[in-house]
Amino acid sequence: MDHTFPVRVYYEDTDMGGIVYYANYLRYIERARSDWVRSLGIDQNAMREKDGVVFAVRRVAAEYLLPARFDDELLVRTRVKAVTGARLMLTQDIVRGDAVLFQAEVTVVRIAEGGAPARLPANIRRQIHEPRGQ
Repeated sequence: MDHTFPVRVYYEDTDMGGIVYYANYLRYIERARSDWVRSLGIDQNAMREKDGVVFAVRRVAAEYLLPARFDDELLVRTRVKAVTGARLMLTQDIVRGDAVLFQAEVTVVRIAEGGAPARLPANIRRQIHEPRGQ
C-alpha cells in the first residue's frame, strides 16, 4: 500500500544556496509518516494516553540524489517494506514530477514509557497491510 503526501518548499526550508536544507527532508518524511498512520485510523495520542506507548524512529538510511528548491511542489511516497512483531520497515521517496530527489529506508519501533520496546499489536499490523475500508 502506497501513501502519498504533498509538500511545498517554503523559503524557510532553504539554506544559503537556495536549496532545501538537508535536515528538512527528514521533516518532510516524518510529516508523511504521521499522515499515513492517521489515514490508517491509528490515533497516536490515544495510544500514548491509553497504553503508554509511542512510535519512535530507530534507524534512517538516507540518500540525497537531487536538490529541491524554493516553491517546488514535492510528493513524499511511503511504502511498507516489512512488518515484524516489533518493527515496521518503510521506504520513503521524495519526488518532483518524475525525478526522485531523496530516498530513505526507515525503521520504526513501538516503545513504552522509559524506552522499553513494545510489540506492534496484531490489529495495527493488519491495518498496515490492509487498505482502509476493506
